[in-house]
Amino acid sequence: MNEFTKMDSMRQTSVRRTTTKESLQIFDWGLVDYRKMLRIQHTKCKERRSNQIPNTIFLVEHPAVITLGARQSRNKLLMSRCDIVQNNIDIVEIRRGGGTTAHNPGQLVIYPILNLQQLGLCIREYIRKLEAVGAELLKKLNVNSTRKKDFPGLWIENRKIASIGVRVSRLTTYHGMAINIHNDLAIFEYIAPCGLENVEMTSILQETGTRYNMTEVKNRLIPLLTTHFSNS
Repeated sequence: MNEFTKMDSMRQTSVRRTTTKESLQIFDWGLVDYRKMLRIQHTKCKERRSNQIPNTIFLVEHPAVITLGARQSRNKLLMSRCDIVQNNIDIVEIRRGGGTTAHNPGQLVIYPILNLQQLGLCIREYIRKLEAVGAELLKKLNVNSTRKKDFPGLWIENRKIASIGVRVSRLTTYHGMAINIHNDLAIFEYIAPCGLENVEMTSILQETGTRYNMTEVKNRLIPLLTTHFSNS
């Protein structure tokens, strides 16, 4: 049993917890399979486009998985698919912006299902808001991060701590942002993150030596999401 499998077997999928505002609902799904969450995103995106649900955000962690984005030139695996799968890491091809990314337990993933027109945002402004939410959360956890022009996400000098890959369908968003809290960074050795060569990935644990409880992190995050994405 490798390290990724050990981590997954120690975690239990949490009972879903819901925070709801008039114009925004937030669901905490705990640890959930990536493919299952992708199906849920597709369903909820359609429901949001037809105004069956309000703006919605999912908070999740995933078992070990590598995802390949829509831009084939930025999908770079550093090992064969066979070797990766043999190490109990799923590989999923998806239709979002950006290149190769990796998820595993201890990484917080944020999936907003939002109507940009209702929020008065263009795609660039939306990505900026995602970065702002991540930066404010990291600051609350004693990590100062910055943006890099033309490289969506958050950085600490040349180390990347948060990745963003979004898709917008008829003004409705899905996919989103992943922030490394205390996940095993060895999973990134299988890929060139976002197609960028020689990028060092980092986490809050790596930067501060503090292992924050994920529930505490989410409790700090939810008010920030409400501030930035609720139009009530």
